[in-house]
Order: sequence, then C-alpha cells, then structure tokens
Amino acid sequence: MRSTLVIANLALLILFPVAWFAPLLRAGILPLFKLSEISVISGLQSLWGTDVFLALVVTVFALFAPYLKTIGLALIHFDLLSPKLLPVLGWMGKLAMADIFLIALYIVVSKGIGIGKLETAWGLYLFTVCILASIVISALTAKFLQSKNMHAVGG
Repeated sequence: MRSTLVIANLALLILFPVAWFAPLLRAGILPLFKLSEISVISGLQSLWGTDVFLALVVTVFALFAPYLKTIGLALIHFDLLSPKLLPVLGWMGKLAMADIFLIALYIVVSKGIGIGKLETAWGLYLFTVCILASIVISALTAKFLQSKNMHAVGG
C-alpha cells in the first residue's frame, strides 16, 4: 500500500502543472464565434490584471496549497518529514479546494463576457481529480501510518 501511495502522490507532482495549463472552460460571446479556452494559468493572468488581492488568494489556493501539500506528503513518504505534520498538510488540502478557484474564474468570465456561452473542458475534470486524489492520498497516508504505529507498539 505504501508504494501505491508514493507513486500516486508523485504522479500528482506532474499532473497538477498539466491541470493548471489545461483548458478548464471554453467561453465565447456568441455561438457563431470560436470559443476561447480558459485555464487556471490564463484565468490567473486575467485576474492579476483586474483584482490583485483576489488573484493572490486564488494563486495560494489553486497553485501553492495543493503543490506544497503534495511535496509535504512525498517528504513524509520518504521519511524526510515528521508524520506529525499530516494535520497541517490536511489543512492545506482544505485550502486547495477547487471551488474557490472556480468562483474566482466565474467572476473573471462574467466581467469579460456579458452574453455568451460557457462549456466545461477536460482540464476542469483533471484539476478536480487531482484535488480529490490529494485528499484521498492524505487520508490513506494517515491511516497507513496509524496502522504502522499500532503494529510497532503492539508487537
């Protein structure tokens, strides 16, 4: 089980950046015009130009929190960080909830488009899966470490 958690967590180090650049939404003014793709990164770029505080909050929640949590879990998996920090990493996972970014993205889109069309794209699903996988890996890591400690204490 430990090796599966390690591999899954390390995969997130690659998948998160892919998800950040993948199209989350396609937006357009009218059905006749080509739809523009919006990714986490392009959404953040737009947000930095319109609302610096919101852009900072979204950058922390959508980029830094999930990636730092993933790195922290990898350090725990390789016994380079104390498992006592798992609750802090769990807290970081809560910060990384995708809905915060999606709300901010909706604000950016609604500011720029009065009447239009929105479609979800594959990046939205990838980003959501990455966040959910990170939460599951964190929970399973805590469970694994707890059972490992119980076996060590019990004999």
